[in-house]
Amino acid sequence: MPVNIPETAQKRVVIIGAGFAGLRLARKLFKHNFQVVLIDRNNYHQFQPLFYQVATSGLEPSSISFPLRKVFQKSENVFIRIAEVKSIMSDEKLIDTTLGTVWFDYLVIATGATTNFFGMESFETNSIPMKSVSEALFLRNTLLENFEKAVTIRDEEEVRRLLNIVVVGGGPTGVEVCGALAEMKKFVLPKDYPELDFNLMNITLVEANTHLLAGMTEVAGKKALDYLANLGVEVKLKHKVEKYDGNTVELEDQENLETRSLIWAAGVKGQMPTGIKKENVVRGNRIKVDAYNQVDGYENIFAIGDIAYMETKAYPQGHPQVAQVALQQANCLAENLKKMQKKKDLVQFKYHDKGSMATVGRNRAVVDLPRLRFSGFPAWLVWMFVHLMSIVGVKNRLVIFINWLWNYMTYDQSLRLIIRPSAKSVEWQKRQK
Repeated sequence: MPVNIPETAQKRVVIIGAGFAGLRLARKLFKHNFQVVLIDRNNYHQFQPLFYQVATSGLEPSSISFPLRKVFQKSENVFIRIAEVKSIMSDEKLIDTTLGTVWFDYLVIATGATTNFFGMESFETNSIPMKSVSEALFLRNTLLENFEKAVTIRDEEEVRRLLNIVVVGGGPTGVEVCGALAEMKKFVLPKDYPELDFNLMNITLVEANTHLLAGMTEVAGKKALDYLANLGVEVKLKHKVEKYDGNTVELEDQENLETRSLIWAAGVKGQMPTGIKKENVVRGNRIKVDAYNQVDGYENIFAIGDIAYMETKAYPQGHPQVAQVALQQANCLAENLKKMQKKKDLVQFKYHDKGSMATVGRNRAVVDLPRLRFSGFPAWLVWMFVHLMSIVGVKNRLVIFINWLWNYMTYDQSLRLIIRPSAKSVEWQKRQK
């Protein structure tokens, strides 16, 4: 094979994507009689819920990333290949990648989601998304560079534009990044930049819906709104953005916001590989699947996680694109692949909602559990514990815990570093491509 994967008597399961769903499925299968091929563009797993802490200098990228090869060091039947998938050739049971072609017995699409700009080109061009470690690091660099520029400028209006930050999208990501930025403004930035008047800095959250945290209860959304107001964040509900030229955000009601930094946290869409029939692609650029996560019209192709769209009575618009759905679908599909080997009846996927949560800074969080809802310091502790236990790797958990403890005790983050690739390394990468 061009990708140098040995031929064995085991059924080959090719998994595209090493996010929550893909990684969990590979970990569930590697001890059984399967040859698992895990394909991803990165050689690491990323913990997406904490991207915002990388962007706001709370954590280093390495602490929320874990090398895939380390996960499977003792697994002889797992093969990791770092590649981009060009297309799926279902009739031939092949996928075409940047490394070459790979055949499969079973193909699992777990490519996840990427930023959805809803066709608004000005935001795609000028705003900053946060759907990967590299994007979070780019956002950190951009914010810090703007602060550095601001200390060299005397024009107050230009200083305001450099200091002001607008966040579009009032979901958990938007709320959490606003809370982290507000705490930086209060506790950290005045010490780093005593020359600047941070009374000039405004943090604005723009949300089109009537309340924040649309996937949670209205009570949680109102509590998050109160927390952000107490932190000095201006929240504009029922407002829609129309255009952004890199300096000015135009809202639907003709109000303008001046900023050099617009963070886009407004929506996601599936990362669709080429080769799936158009009739199987539905709203949100997701792949329609049946109750077994099987792609309609294909016997041996499955989709799980954010890319999968499964309609049920409880979720007529598809399941929410959250980690718990991805993990549970991976668990269910792993069991079904084993049953297929033994020619047993398959089990249908049923989502068990364990609740939702979001943090809005120190001692502030909201938690919606199926039978219990609470907020404040207890919710904040629960949020920290759940996220800490979800991190891959004991060392990563320890590093994050130490960072959180240090930040809590000192009201400071020590990771405000502007790290750019050198011109030589950029040129070298271009030559390699």
